[in-house]
Order: sequence, then C-alpha cells, then structure tokens
Amino acid sequence: MLRIYEPDREKSAAYARKWAYSRNPAYYSFDELGGDCTNFVSQCLYAGGAPMNYTKDTGWYYISPDDRAAAWMGVNYLYRFLTQNRSVGPFAQHSFLSRLLPGDIVMLRDSGRLYHSLIVVRAVHGRIFVAAHTNDVYNVPVEAYGYSEFVPLHIMCRSYS
Repeated sequence: MLRIYEPDREKSAAYARKWAYSRNPAYYSFDELGGDCTNFVSQCLYAGGAPMNYTKDTGWYYISPDDRAAAWMGVNYLYRFLTQNRSVGPFAQHSFLSRLLPGDIVMLRDSGRLYHSLIVVRAVHGRIFVAAHTNDVYNVPVEAYGYSEFVPLHIMCRSYS
C-alpha cells in the first residue's frame, strides 16, 4: 500500500545550501548539456527523502549519467512526472507562491515553455527565496526572476509502507 508523506524540507534546503555554488561529485553535471538546474532540484528532492521511481522511460531516478530518467534532469519531463505521478516518488500539486515551503519547486515559463527549475530554500511571511544551478544562486528572492511566469509546485512523496 502506498503512503503519502511530507519530504524532509530542512534536508532539501540544507542540501541546496551545501551544493548551490558547487557540484556534488556523486552526480554528473549537465552544465555543458543545456544546464544543471533540474538535476540540482532533483538532487535536493532526493536529499529530502523523495524515493526514486525506477519506471523505465517515465520514472524519476539517477544511477549514472548513462542510466537516468529524463525527468531527473529535464525541466519539462520533471514537470510531467511530478504532476502526473500516482506511484512511488515525489509528486506535485499546483500552488500559490505565497504558500510554498522549503523543498517545494518553482518552475519558470516563458511564451508557454518551461525553461528553468528552482528549489525553495526559505519562506518568510509569504516571501519565497530560492536556489538554483546553471546560473548558481542561493537564497535569492523569487521576484528576481520577474520576467517569467512562475509555476509554483508543492511537493509531497509516496512510498510503500
């Protein structure tokens, strides 16, 4: 039976703090292959206790650079996985920016296309602060990305009990 639970939001935020300006050698850096933002967000989710979903082609997992799900490092694939996942792993519900918590995600959309993933590291009185890779940032107000449409996603997890 699947159980739903909150990820460890503090662990996600702590991981983001530790690796915001560097790369964890346990994971391949996709900086030279279109960007590392979604790879970094996936690492933060995993650090917060989100279990990997090893479903071939449509899951969310990382074993090596050559054995990983597209959702681990592709913003559109991660969005699709999170919003459609009914099995093991993280899943997302659309939310409002002001309701996000550490460990939640903000994706950026421009002209209908998702192009960047951010991890929430702090929420103070409805004000959201994020971290990201590619253009490495930590504890930056999400409003700094004012030219984009925000897609706020509240993260929860499922695993077998």
